[in-house]
Amino acid sequence: MDIFLLILGLVCMIVGVIGSFLPILPGPPISWLGLLLIHLAKAVPMDKTLLGITLAIALLVFVMDYIIPAMGTKKFGGSKYGVWGTTIGLLLAFIFPIFGLFGIIIWPFIGAFVGETLNKSNKKDATKAAFGSLIGFLTGTFLKFIVTLAYFGIFMSTFIDYWKDFFPYFQ
Repeated sequence: MDIFLLILGLVCMIVGVIGSFLPILPGPPISWLGLLLIHLAKAVPMDKTLLGITLAIALLVFVMDYIIPAMGTKKFGGSKYGVWGTTIGLLLAFIFPIFGLFGIIIWPFIGAFVGETLNKSNKKDATKAAFGSLIGFLTGTFLKFIVTLAYFGIFMSTFIDYWKDFFPYFQ
């Protein structure tokens, strides 16, 4: 059962890191679930303090992920059309990876610009608002990525500390 929890926890960690870029997957909560799973294994002693702190951080980042893009959009005069355009643009970046790694930045900006153009007749205001949407989105994404990487590090550190308990026949 411990090996199953370890593998499932590792899958949650990987999905959590990927989820830090995809708006449809809540990256930090999924990564936290990976931490919980490794601590549910009999090989690892339960660390309720660590789990409580990391859960609070995961939930805070999850909530902030909705607030930060809206703040960036409003600061630059944008609307929810820009936020939606940014999200749709990111999804397009994964569906049509024609710009490579830069597509993660280019497609959301294009999406935000199109969204703001639908809402505003002035291209200059639409560009400014699209830039704000993009900055807010990138800030939230960066924050989620850092948290999920930290959780992955905690997961791997825990595994390294207790690997002999997971695999006693390799001692």
